[in-house]
Amino acid sequence: MNLNIVKLVTGSNAKLDEASPQATVKISCSSSPAELDISCFMVGEDGKVTSDDYFIFYNQPADPKRIVEFNAIDKYSGEFAINLHALRQSAVAKCVFAATLDGPGTFADVRGCRISAAAANTELVYEINQSNAETSLVLAELYRHGEGFKLRAVGRGFHGGLKPLAEAHGVEVEDEEPENGNSSQAAAEVMQGHPEAAATYSGTQGSMAQETASRPPLNLTKIDLLKQKVGISLRKKNLEQEKARVAVVFDASGSMSGLYAKGVVQRAFERILAVAASMDDDGRLDVWFFATKSKRMPSVDEHGYEDYVKKTYPGPKMFGGLGIGNNEPVVMADIIKKYTKEEPGALPVYIVFFSDGGIYETPKISKLLIQSSKHNIFWQFVGLGNADYGVLRELDDLQGRYVDNADFFALDDLDEVSDEDLYDRLFNEYPKWLREAREKGVLRS
Repeated sequence: MNLNIVKLVTGSNAKLDEASPQATVKISCSSSPAELDISCFMVGEDGKVTSDDYFIFYNQPADPKRIVEFNAIDKYSGEFAINLHALRQSAVAKCVFAATLDGPGTFADVRGCRISAAAANTELVYEINQSNAETSLVLAELYRHGEGFKLRAVGRGFHGGLKPLAEAHGVEVEDEEPENGNSSQAAAEVMQGHPEAAATYSGTQGSMAQETASRPPLNLTKIDLLKQKVGISLRKKNLEQEKARVAVVFDASGSMSGLYAKGVVQRAFERILAVAASMDDDGRLDVWFFATKSKRMPSVDEHGYEDYVKKTYPGPKMFGGLGIGNNEPVVMADIIKKYTKEEPGALPVYIVFFSDGGIYETPKISKLLIQSSKHNIFWQFVGLGNADYGVLRELDDLQGRYVDNADFFALDDLDEVSDEDLYDRLFNEYPKWLREAREKGVLRS
């Protein structure tokens, strides 16, 4: 009997054999700087476990109904036996499979990482080949499809430990001190239902519910917390599987001086960095500042966010800097040049462009938007304050573009807008552009 092996890539899915009553999901790697902690969350339609009993890992190897049972094979692999018939009859909507490094290193140091799901004559295989500079990954999810199940390749992760993963799936993990200070065993984690947890994978973390005494405490950064909110918005827009190259552009004209001095630009930078950390193919954010002139700044990931603006371009400068005027076309032309000539690629390019107005180069801006509409670039313009935004307010009616490749909204006060609302607005038009760009062949990814 021939086994039908189906290879998956990130974001793709395939169906398991519906006739099979059982499935085996195996997670493994060929080499790793640390042991793999492997886990499964059995979640409902809301993306949350109904109780901590449905968090399956080495210290809790089965749920109460034994629908999913875990067996550790060695320090680099383990597998789950799944009763598909019982799963179909249960309230579980999907099983989410994750792995965490129990020690030093990141998944960029892991080799041969893969997850497979076998049922009857079919085996679905997802090999994670891209470098992930994170300590934990959500590898895949087994979810309902008609009368059967599909496996979706996810391959998404981030830093932070157990807590973000648990909260994302309706479980709270609290650290406890060991009763015996000399004990080499981990203190048991106390897990409780967490109804406020975000149902998203961009905030997914490691899956241990018992830590060794030698492990460092959880250290969630501001970017980790923002990523969870990004993930909520991505899921709302059905974008959680989308990858892109992400960039941010900051107006550094003279009228922006106050926003730089008050730290508003730094806070805006951090909020967009969380988007890049969630969506970007390598987790890095490309950065531009512009005034009379423009300049590309060093790309940055979530480890280099503190005081980035102050260290890179702390405020408008008339002399020895970029000037204090408004010249959007010069920076737009440089962005187009980078992504279409210097570093072309198949992925979408998602640009967040902050400006406080004073936009008057309407013919040049229009020409550049029309020119870039045949390329894989989407422009999300964000106005700061109540100012003159010229052509940006009329993007929906801008004629001559191959696809509608831009959106605009203005904010009176960026600090008064919640993270959730900001991210929802940032992704308002982007899904529509993705669809149209793919339909017209602008995007082939």
